[in-house]
Amino acid sequence: MPAAIVLVGDDEVLRSAAGELSAGISGFSNRTVPISTAAPAGGAIYVGTLDRLRTAVPQVAAAAWGVSEPEAFWLGIIHPPGVAPSLVVAGGGSRGALYGAFALLREIAQGHDLSLLNRAEAPSAPLRWTDEWDNMDGSIERGYGGRSVFFKGNHVVPDLTRAGEYARLLASVGINACAVSSVNANPLVITDAFLPELARLAAAFRPWGVRIAVSIDFSSPKLIGGLDTFDPLDRKVAAFWTERVSAIYHAVPDLAGFVLKADSEGRLGPSAYGRTHADAANVIALPLAARGGVLFYRGFVYDHHMDWRNPKNDRARAAWDNFHDLDGRFNDNVILQIKHGPIDFQAREPVSPLFGALQRTNQAIELQITQEYTGQQRHVCFLVPMWKEVLDFDLQADGSTPVSTLVTGKHFRRPIGGFVGVSNVGDSSTWLGADLAMANLYGFGRLAWNPSLTAERIADEWTRQTFGNDPRVVETTNGILLGSWPAYEHYTGPLGTQTLTDITGPHYGPGIESSENNGWGQWHRADAQGIGMDRTVETGTGYIGQYSPPVAATYESVKTCPDDLLLFMHHVPYTYVLHSGKTVIQHFYDTHYQGVDEVARFLERWRRLKGLVDDERYERVLAALEYQEGHAIVWRDAINNYFLKLSGVPDDKGRAGHFPGRYEAETMRLEGYTPVEVTPWETAGGGKAVSCAGAGPCRASFTFDGASGKYDVRVRYFDLNTGESTFALAVRRAGLQPRQLETWKADDRFPTKEPNGHSSTWHVTHAVELSHGDSIVVEGTPDGAEPALLDYVQIVKGP
Repeated sequence: MPAAIVLVGDDEVLRSAAGELSAGISGFSNRTVPISTAAPAGGAIYVGTLDRLRTAVPQVAAAAWGVSEPEAFWLGIIHPPGVAPSLVVAGGGSRGALYGAFALLREIAQGHDLSLLNRAEAPSAPLRWTDEWDNMDGSIERGYGGRSVFFKGNHVVPDLTRAGEYARLLASVGINACAVSSVNANPLVITDAFLPELARLAAAFRPWGVRIAVSIDFSSPKLIGGLDTFDPLDRKVAAFWTERVSAIYHAVPDLAGFVLKADSEGRLGPSAYGRTHADAANVIALPLAARGGVLFYRGFVYDHHMDWRNPKNDRARAAWDNFHDLDGRFNDNVILQIKHGPIDFQAREPVSPLFGALQRTNQAIELQITQEYTGQQRHVCFLVPMWKEVLDFDLQADGSTPVSTLVTGKHFRRPIGGFVGVSNVGDSSTWLGADLAMANLYGFGRLAWNPSLTAERIADEWTRQTFGNDPRVVETTNGILLGSWPAYEHYTGPLGTQTLTDITGPHYGPGIESSENNGWGQWHRADAQGIGMDRTVETGTGYIGQYSPPVAATYESVKTCPDDLLLFMHHVPYTYVLHSGKTVIQHFYDTHYQGVDEVARFLERWRRLKGLVDDERYERVLAALEYQEGHAIVWRDAINNYFLKLSGVPDDKGRAGHFPGRYEAETMRLEGYTPVEVTPWETAGGGKAVSCAGAGPCRASFTFDGASGKYDVRVRYFDLNTGESTFALAVRRAGLQPRQLETWKADDRFPTKEPNGHSSTWHVTHAVELSHGDSIVVEGTPDGAEPALLDYVQIVKGP
């Protein structure tokens, strides 16, 4: 490697670029690589803006190409006379140089040959943001990685080191702005008293070329402005927004702009005055435009009090119905922020038809990095393959129009567009709460930069930079990542049913009926005869008619609709035969067992990496996969048992409803334990658990009636967030003293205080020698309001 980093130019973003190169290459080469202003004889890495480099290093003028945008960069080799060949990182502007520095480090980390390096890159779209749903008190909506790194107690945190580290992380994948406050906005963030704190936060981000933005409350003119109205067509309201924008930009001159959620899920909006979304957006966008700021207006607008008894009602229609007729009525600095699907970040949805319906409106795609409906970072679920399917989908709105060309503005030549990722990082050591979850944040940034990248390449890049280039580690980790989204879909909600989770609760474990008979509109219309939403034009809600004719024709016919979206588009009998040749109900049974098997294989493959990955991360990922296998079983059994009972159609393979080696707690010999009902019933074996209501300890025991041998003992219990119960597992053999195997605490933090599919978890004791007739004893000791709830024990033949 060259002997020094030569910095050409001097601003804080360029200094960050040089600092990253020096630190990174010093780490790779195990020697100090200093930052200099003159090239040593041993060659150098020159970093700077292209205009300055062309003057300082004449050879760059002849070599560099393709850098015409401020955020673009060129990486290449030059051969100055009298010195060794040198590397060049040339940016169109300072941010381009920083992105180029990270790109060069990415090349080195993956072991690529740099001898012929000659590449220019530019981002696909000008706006590449993350949205952080941080509340001012330090909590985070749908955040699974800890507390806010920005706010605490209605103030910006005193120490912004961690916030600056996050800006560095975002810059490393080309993100150029971050909305730091929740879309369910607190108007405090734009008050005069708070602006100096906002300025401190912006300063922490600035060295990394990441601008901050804030979410705003549409009713702020009344809440903090002292007005009696927030009508967007009222002159007083327009004056309020003009004054606030001026004050905010005085404190934060490089503010990226605002994010606005209005008329959605209880948020006030223009409908209060009979105004349109364009009226609401434009009154705020106008003063922003004068300062170079933009307004992201969320297209997530729907009625969450719909009458579920009306078969024509359909939440999926809402975005198109609300915004289609407003095409061309938004100011040029307004970007309609559209969720990738028409519902809400489900494990599988069709592409939102609104992307293809707007030809004269800026739009950005909203993707969810935080796994609200896809395992909440407790389940590995690499979402890049899903996002790739969305970005590559051709809406045929005007010839060939893949979603990626629509959101980047390349097809209809809109002035601006881009990508927004709901990230919700927290103060955990892994940012998102789990090691492998970080691949989603990395993948979002890489796709926002270049949506033509494949999921396989992105997974491979992340793995090599995270765990190194050992072939076994790379192959195993890539395989887990790329197989994780299909596996999650398999054991949760296949065929377009969405995730069948508890939508009125924490959106985590199974809760099938929670989506029915309420106004939230995530219905799947399951009954004793069939399942699925009829969204056809001919007999259903008409949603399919929102697509262009070629796409609509594919979805409208049950014969041409793809199987993986069948139940999103059609209501069919359980015995309907799919293109695969299976019936719908048999597909349900098979895929739920398949998904569990896939996670079990992830776990088996990861175990083989012991000694090849550092112990700390190896153990964290191992524990996460062990938990995921157990929770996948909860999902499998809940869904299969529910639809077995509802449909009355048995599993052709005899698995659903049959659980060899399982001993239900309510059928055991109980000392102190009392049977209790579990709601929903399908989230517990037999619909029941046993509860230790007193001080304990309580005991549940049974006689093992299998053949003697070596077994894994799986204890299924409920871990509530109201205490930390203690469990112990023992074996009693006639004539011998009891043999205690293990003790453990129910000390995880699941999002519920009730026994259900969110709190159901397990403890597995491996390789237990059992003899026919042994007594298995589980002892539970309550703590606080958690009564050591036990569901069942399953004895599984060990290796």
